[in-house]
Amino acid sequence: MKLLILSAKTGGGHEMRAKALEEISDAMGFESLILRPLEDGPWIYRFGSNLYNWIQRFYPRTHRIYFEFLESASLHNRESDILGRKKILRVVRGFSPHIIISVHAHLNHGFKDLIFSNLSKLPKFFIFCGELADGVGFSKHWINPSADRFFGPFKETVDAAILRGMPEGKCAVLGPLLRRPFYLSPSVSSISKFLLKYGISDQQEMGVLATGANGVNNHVNAIASLSQSEFKGQIIALCGSNQSLISKIQKLPVTTNFKIIPLAHLNGNEMSILLYLSSWIYGRAGAGLSSEAIATNTPMIFDTSKGMMPQEENNLNFWRKNCQNLLISNSPNQLKYLYREIMPPFKEKYTACSKKIIDEIFNFKFHS
Repeated sequence: MKLLILSAKTGGGHEMRAKALEEISDAMGFESLILRPLEDGPWIYRFGSNLYNWIQRFYPRTHRIYFEFLESASLHNRESDILGRKKILRVVRGFSPHIIISVHAHLNHGFKDLIFSNLSKLPKFFIFCGELADGVGFSKHWINPSADRFFGPFKETVDAAILRGMPEGKCAVLGPLLRRPFYLSPSVSSISKFLLKYGISDQQEMGVLATGANGVNNHVNAIASLSQSEFKGQIIALCGSNQSLISKIQKLPVTTNFKIIPLAHLNGNEMSILLYLSSWIYGRAGAGLSSEAIATNTPMIFDTSKGMMPQEENNLNFWRKNCQNLLISNSPNQLKYLYREIMPPFKEKYTACSKKIIDEIFNFKFHS
């Protein structure tokens, strides 16, 4: 079975879900390919993607303007609107997929129509929407009644899609689409190796400062806030590929009562172990990080100090409805108080499971 995944690098959640599908596909012995029509397409598409990420990183409060423009402009809704057609069709024809699954709202209409009008043997077309709940940032472009199936992580996601016109019979709740390690409890040996590799202790409270795929973070100010508190554990500062941030943290004056460990990119296994061991996470309300926190039952303190993107409001709506204690930090200075108010997100631990994902997406006999 061949699975073609339509994704884009606007934010980090879409790519996380695309990689998750790729991992599951590889583990099952299926062939998969990720196609990114925006980033690998004409310059205007790349510009739009880069602008999205620039706004997310520096001015998230103003993202609603860009979001509303994309909602009304519907730039990719018709086949005739699509640019870079020859390249897209060359890739699709060369791969000849049995199933196409889109993990991005703007790839569900014009791109689908382009592919389907130029293939003799039509694949199934699925949509996996990563939004956690309804809200002002739930794009209308997620909805395409002509798709064979619509999947969401939670009932709130599917309800929002049905409300906007997706046929109920085509919808299913599959749980969060995560990297494979998040569906498993880490072994004692893997935890020991992780702790030894990074010099982390499992005998102290551990807070995580998260960073987005595009480098969005508030680490330095968050550390300054915690240094004014009674926190005496460890702070794991995730820095991704931002070497200047790692250097900046390493050069901070040693005036804190806690150990600061800046880390570069972690693989899926390491990230799952880190969140499994952590006492709390401080970061933006992106769907990717939020879903991983839910899967590991790790409390979150949401950083909204630069304002919120519309999509982040969707995710906060889910936490507001389902979780015991919603902690929002409008300023990094509040972290010194908020870390003391943490409690598990759910009264009963949520268990992430990939069985429904495998049954609905990868069980080809079910769809043949």
